[in-house]
Amino acid sequence: MQIFKKPDFNFMKYKLFAFSLSAIIIIVGIVSITKGKGLNYGIDFAGGSLVRVFLKYEIPIDEVRKSLSRAGLEKSRIQEIGTSEREYLIRSLQTSEESQEEEEIEAHEIIGNKVIDALRLQEDRVALEKGFKDLNTIDEKELILILETSFPEEATGIAQNILSFRISEGIIQDYAQLQRETGIGQEIINTLEERTFLGSLAVLSKESVGPQVGHDLRRKATQAIVWALIGMLIYIGIRFKFAYGVAAILTLAHDVLITLGIFSLTNREINLPVIAAMLTIVGYSLNDTIVIFDRVRDNLRILRKRDFEGILDTSINQTLSRTVITSGTTFLTVLALYLFGGEVINDFAFTMIIGVITGTYSSIYQSCPLLYFWNKIFKPKKGMRK
Repeated sequence: MQIFKKPDFNFMKYKLFAFSLSAIIIIVGIVSITKGKGLNYGIDFAGGSLVRVFLKYEIPIDEVRKSLSRAGLEKSRIQEIGTSEREYLIRSLQTSEESQEEEEIEAHEIIGNKVIDALRLQEDRVALEKGFKDLNTIDEKELILILETSFPEEATGIAQNILSFRISEGIIQDYAQLQRETGIGQEIINTLEERTFLGSLAVLSKESVGPQVGHDLRRKATQAIVWALIGMLIYIGIRFKFAYGVAAILTLAHDVLITLGIFSLTNREINLPVIAAMLTIVGYSLNDTIVIFDRVRDNLRILRKRDFEGILDTSINQTLSRTVITSGTTFLTVLALYLFGGEVINDFAFTMIIGVITGTYSSIYQSCPLLYFWNKIFKPKKGMRK
């Protein structure tokens, strides 16, 4: 399939402009990382407590922030999910890295519980002081213990039924709704009303990661990217020539730096899925670069009388349809994931969008110009052009 029948674009004409544009973007990104906002590490890398809550009533994010500040959690990062002002993702980072790992996890558990307590209404606290259990935050084990006193044989099934309903709805609004939707009997409802209450929030998830674990993950993620680049340099150096390997690796480093800079400028969170996306970008961009380099190698034998810059332009044009088709279909896929994939994979899809655009641009305007300047500086003999 050919989108362009006989393309004859002079890509190399703009090599200096492309270098300048990339340099500006990378410098701005590095300044943002080192002197500005820095990188917004997720809980996977920074450590801390991550709590996702669903509120019974709509509460503006400013009120949520004030409630956390009163509890001494003013440094928590709050992310509103959806548009209803009822679901929030709250991340409280660990500030000390001197404690032991067991103490870190315990501290994060305490912080997570403080977040939950800070968002409770006064009526919830009164009910808890009286010994009632919150049906919207209770776990399966505690709920089974409550039900076993009256329904010993059915307790486990009833508890799982109630918790499944709570998960599907986000929060239990009232006992009548619970009975109507789950089909449990009135006797069970009476038991629940005697020993539980319906709190003002439900905890959808709660995670804790120690700073030492986060530090190790950052180190391993960096190592994964570096070793991937080194491995690719070795492969391309063997498969083609060392100059091709250097050009390809510098191109990949360019893609990673631009992506990190954009993440710093947009203050997006860097987590494990984002690192996975970056490694995917490295592989995707390299694949496109190798296709062009393979055509360059062939044309060096076929078009012996042409200058090296002309051969590079010809090679890019010959693979242009393939590049546009591959990049275009991939871009549409990750764009759909970004728009409709939900919050869970939003950062991953955003990284892939940046990577597809940057990788396609760099394969044309970075890898080939880098190879051109290497060829010009070191003036290889004819043997390299074979």
